Order: sequence, then structure tokens, then C-alpha cells
Amino acid sequence: MNIIKSLLLICLTITLSACFPSNPSKNTEVLLQGRTMGTTYNIKVVTTEEEIIALKLQQKIDAALQQVNQEMSTYLPNSEISLFNKSSSTEAVTVSPGFARVLKESIRLGKLSQGKLDITVGPLVNLWGFGPEQRPEKIPSDELLSTTKQRIGLDKLILEGDQLSKKTPDLYIDLSTIAKGYGVDVVAELIEENGFTNYLVEIGGEMRLKGVKHTGELWAIAIEKPILDPSGVERAIHQVVIPKDNAVATSGDYRNYFEVEGMRFSHIIDPDTGKPINHNLVSVTVIDPSSMTADGLSTTLMVMGMEQGMRFAIENDIAALFIAKTDDGFDEQFTVKFKQYLK
Repeated sequence: MNIIKSLLLICLTITLSACFPSNPSKNTEVLLQGRTMGTTYNIKVVTTEEEIIALKLQQKIDAALQQVNQEMSTYLPNSEISLFNKSSSTEAVTVSPGFARVLKESIRLGKLSQGKLDITVGPLVNLWGFGPEQRPEKIPSDELLSTTKQRIGLDKLILEGDQLSKKTPDLYIDLSTIAKGYGVDVVAELIEENGFTNYLVEIGGEMRLKGVKHTGELWAIAIEKPILDPSGVERAIHQVVIPKDNAVATSGDYRNYFEVEGMRFSHIIDPDTGKPINHNLVSVTVIDPSSMTADGLSTTLMVMGMEQGMRFAIENDIAALFIAKTDDGFDEQFTVKFKQYLK
């Protein structure tokens, strides 16, 4: 599941020595790490190592994330989403509860944003080389873009309960703008089901937090300065937030892009134009109780751009931080609802 969004920096040094102290009976921040969805996960739970082992928490987490991947990864040929995309049938099929949950929220956000978040935009993502298919040797022609755009549209997708169908045989859905956030929610809910109330879950930059650190302090998260560096080597902190019991998601176009003849092409596609976004907004951070919703909204606002995105965020009471590139550096704007989380 190739979702490359700007990574949030955790304002905590993640080292094994800090996670497993000499006094195992005392609560600390136990670190669980692994790989999923083509990226990594880092989870901190305030408890003891013995309790984590006794509950087999990491095994449960890995199994849950494997299930999410099996449902929603376009990189797995036999995943639930891949089988739906390959099928040319317009008959309804029964989908899993998790798949239906993500589809429902994706469609809600798509309608709310008047199509700026469109999970059927996959053919355009692939056309520009940001999906499972290889990068094109040349920029797609206007004619090819026009033809491909005819394949997309939320109006071609029907979800009724757990029944999913397509109006056109070649409809293709891609949940990469929201599924990673859903994975964070799944892990957070699993941790809570096992009795823990103080934790931090991070998957590829998307986060959800609850409670406090082992010191009793609230979790603090650093938002990355959106420096154009596809290697990811150059990193700096732009802003620090205290999200409290919420999720944090950041979308940006400064990590995943390619250049042709001096022109930069972002991985974020505007469904209206069929082309990568072309404005000076480089990063959007959203804070919301759901990581899935924050994930989808951060991409939605990136597609819109600063002016339209800010207007949309205010109208819909969204806690959002916008960072735009200027000739002199960066211009930062945030909604009133976001201000409460600034450190």
C-alpha cells in the first residue's frame, strides 16, 4: 500500500534502552516496531514488557494490520480491493466490515468535498506513475488524460451496507489516501480493547494518541518542515503540537514527486484536472479523533490549495494547519480549532 505522505516526527527518542528498563515491574513506554503497508510502524504503550508479552499484543497488532493490507492494498493481486478492481461485473459483491467502513467514510468525504477526495482516481494515479504500475516515460497527453478521466467518478460506485458494486466495468478504486489512517485506528482500538489507555500509534507518519507518557506528560508531536527533499534525509521541525486524545495526519507534496525538464510533478492528483496539483501549498496537518478521517481530510485540503482549503476547513469545523511555500520561506495559516493544540 504505497501511501507516501510527509512523515511526522515523534517528539520522543525511540530507543530500545529507553523502553526496557532494569526494573520491569515499573510502567514505562514499551516500544513495538514493525513493517506494514510498505512502510514502518512505531507504537508506544505505557505498561510493562511482561504484560505486552503475556497479552501477545504485538502478534495481535501484526495480524490486524495484515488483515487491513489484505483488504485494501492495490499492491496485492489477491487483496479484496484488487479482486474488485479486476472484475468487470457490475453485480454487487459482499465486502468485509473493515473495507465497508473505509469505503463509507471515503464516499462521505468525497461528497462533502464535492469530489476533491475521489477514491476512483486510481487510473489517473497509475497514469502518472504513482501507483503499482511503472512511471511513464513521458508526460501523459491531454487526450489520454481526458480518456482516463472518463473512467473515474464517485457516482460510478455504489455502497449499500456491505454490498458494493460499480456502474462501469472498468471502475478502479484506490484507498491509499485513507487506508493507512484506518490502520492506525484499528491498532489504537485493539490496544484499548486490551485494557491500555496511554499509548501512541504511528504508521508511516499518521498517528493516534491517548492519555499520557509514563512521566505523566501529554504526548507532544513535531510537524516536519516541508523541505523539498525526495530522499527524506534533510529534516527539520516546523511546529510542535499537543494533540491530546486525537489523531494527527499530514499530507504533503515534498517527498513523493518526479521532475521532467525542470517541472515538478506531485503524487497528489486533482480529480478535476486529472493532473498533479500545481499550487504553493506544500503541507497540511489535520487533527481529528479518527486517524482515518484526518488522513482523508489532509489529502482533500492539499488538493484544494490554501485559499479553498482554508475556507472548507473553517466551514466544516476542521482543525487544520496549512504551510505554503513563498519566495521568502514558508507561510503558515491555521484554523481556530487547530490553535488549541499548538504548544
